[in-house]
Amino acid sequence: MRERGRQPPHRRREAVARILREQPVATQEELLLLLRRAGFAATQATLSRDLARLGARRAAAPGGGRYELPEEERRDGVPVLRGLVSQVSCNGSLVVVRTHPGSAPAVARAIDLARLPETLGTIAGDDTVFVAPARERQAPALARAIEGLFGAAAP
Repeated sequence: MRERGRQPPHRRREAVARILREQPVATQEELLLLLRRAGFAATQATLSRDLARLGARRAAAPGGGRYELPEEERRDGVPVLRGLVSQVSCNGSLVVVRTHPGSAPAVARAIDLARLPETLGTIAGDDTVFVAPARERQAPALARAIEGLFGAAAP
């Protein structure tokens, strides 16, 4: 990917916020790599300042910590819905999200709003959401991203 050169700080911070909304990130080193892949150059010190300015914090999550934005930065409703997802599974071509009864439409909407790049679309029933990956081979990565989003464990 072509490096964009020197970008205004607000564009870099927007990219950081987008990355944190789209996928779980455990370390600043991981975030720096993802930021570079998106075409933004930054040092660890600059990234630390960006995270502080965004109000990001490290939060406990299954399997380790991860960076999260404050609730007002999250428009997908995920923090409120985390306890409603009971299981995320993948058969290699489709991701199935099991929820508490009546919760699937809200969970599907949150997945749609999260704008995970691997997601083509969702279909919600009462307690089950089918999530179609943008490409079949992305289904396992999509399942992991949804697990990280909702803090759910795979079977």
